[in-house]
Amino acid sequence: MANQDYETHEHDVLVIGAGGAGLRAAIEAAAQGVSVGLVCKSLLGKAHTVMAEGGIAAALGNVWPEDNWQVHFRDTMRGGKMLNNWRMAQLHAQEAPDRVLELERWGALFDRTKDGRILQRDFGGHRYARLAHVGDRTGLEMIRTLQYHGIHQGIDVYMECKVERLLKDGDHVCGAFGYWRNTGKFVLFKAKAVVLATGGVGKAWKVTSNSWEYTGDGQSLALWAGADLIDMEFVQFHPTGMVWPPSVRGILVTEGVRGDGGTLKNTKGERFMFNYIPEFFKGETADNEAEADRWYADKKNNRRTPDLLPRDEVARAINAEIKGGRGTPHGGVFLDICTRRPADYIRKRLPSMYHQFKELAGVDITKEPMEVGPTCHYIMGGVRVDADTTAATVKGLFAAGEVAGGMHGSNRLGGNSLSDLLVFGRRAGLYAALYAKDFGGPLTVESSHVESLAREMLEPFTRTGGENPYAIQADLQETMQNLVGLIRTEHELREAMKRIESFRHRAARTHVDGGRTYNPGWHMALDLASLLTVAECCTLAALERRESRGGHTRDDHPYTDDSWGKINVVIRQRQGALALSREPLPEMPAELKALFQERK
Repeated sequence: MANQDYETHEHDVLVIGAGGAGLRAAIEAAAQGVSVGLVCKSLLGKAHTVMAEGGIAAALGNVWPEDNWQVHFRDTMRGGKMLNNWRMAQLHAQEAPDRVLELERWGALFDRTKDGRILQRDFGGHRYARLAHVGDRTGLEMIRTLQYHGIHQGIDVYMECKVERLLKDGDHVCGAFGYWRNTGKFVLFKAKAVVLATGGVGKAWKVTSNSWEYTGDGQSLALWAGADLIDMEFVQFHPTGMVWPPSVRGILVTEGVRGDGGTLKNTKGERFMFNYIPEFFKGETADNEAEADRWYADKKNNRRTPDLLPRDEVARAINAEIKGGRGTPHGGVFLDICTRRPADYIRKRLPSMYHQFKELAGVDITKEPMEVGPTCHYIMGGVRVDADTTAATVKGLFAAGEVAGGMHGSNRLGGNSLSDLLVFGRRAGLYAALYAKDFGGPLTVESSHVESLAREMLEPFTRTGGENPYAIQADLQETMQNLVGLIRTEHELREAMKRIESFRHRAARTHVDGGRTYNPGWHMALDLASLLTVAECCTLAALERRESRGGHTRDDHPYTDDSWGKINVVIRQRQGALALSREPLPEMPAELKALFQERK
């Protein structure tokens, strides 16, 4: 393949992914005076950040002055079952308030308290109401603000561009190779530093809140380039996704519904969450609404409504109700806000949810409950990074947001995703720019490697009588949903590994018709490489961790094991195969450990 067969762009910093983390990284890198390229797989503005509806977690102390970064840090660590990288959790809690106020300075329009400060709402696992929000459209406002601010920074944006591989010169990353999704033409990016901000892996599962872009690209790109992945066994199943009609199954129902007073009920009308934490609400019954309201208001004593427990606990409770025959006709449970809040309040606080159910399910949530159930939503694991710099274990590579592991431990608290994007997006852009400024010598890309990648990408067109890539993805999704889902066992995980191996053989025989222009079948054939890679990583890590913790529940190892609470499962690629090791967590300093001895 001659050079004229692909276009070339060169930047100091290349950011792959244009959600909250990618935009914030690009803005910060540009502010350091370096050349920045921003690549997005879809259109600018269509990022999963938009789907984060409830709010941005930050200890501003506007509703509860007692709130501070230490309490937020402690909540985050406890929510992650202490498997978090403590330094990431510390930086996140300390810097989140400044990042929210920065967004406000850049034009974000938050809901307000009566005295004009940013209003904050309750969310699961947070001791105090600390989510800064814009109704239930917070992610949309965040993306709008970052985009409007970013367009003034001189950032070059490459939309509908899919990166297939990172390129290396010796031991450091030197760029990326991919193609334009609309024309199918190849494109080469040379860069001194690369920031991965590509999001998650949800399209490996059948029922997911994630849309088509989430095929594990960043995790796979990093792994193939020689970087470490950690915590891939920890996949969060958000407790409340839509379950009916089938066409919208899995679409997210924000935790803000429960944060604003919504309650979970089974078909008997019972508030069943009380039954799953008897030690927390001793002597009370599931139908004690008056006491529930008192607990909901009594934040100082931390006596919270059980509907706002961390997501992993709520998802398992819902799953148990459904399996126990107390689920709805469509295989979920009821989420009821209409009996606790007036219609005007619901339409004002939850406008997106009101329209979502009205238009997609024909349900008026001001008059009737929603049907909800667990949906694959987020992965806590990802690229192993340095907490302060976000640097991966390969020189010149950085990662921020959902693609990076460590920050959330074994379970992410709602609202921490948006503040994570801002805090570590900024740090990724800053340190990638500093790395690029210190980079010595020319950027050297091996042309033979680029040509080999191009030939490999075109192979599905040359095969005859091969497999349909969509059929392989459907079979993979079914396997992950049934065997590597909310509840796992060794037998099922081993069966999943066998099936994933068979899918790899099938993927090597995929065939697509037509040309490279506007060919979604070809796109799926290429996406299968990353989908199968992250599926194997998640399954292999889930087999290794023989305990239940956070987003990883082993039915054959149902208890949390303290010995596993100090270990990351690390995955690397060696000679084309996955290599797995157990490595100790970084030690938390004594002054932070002391926070967990406090009662309040």
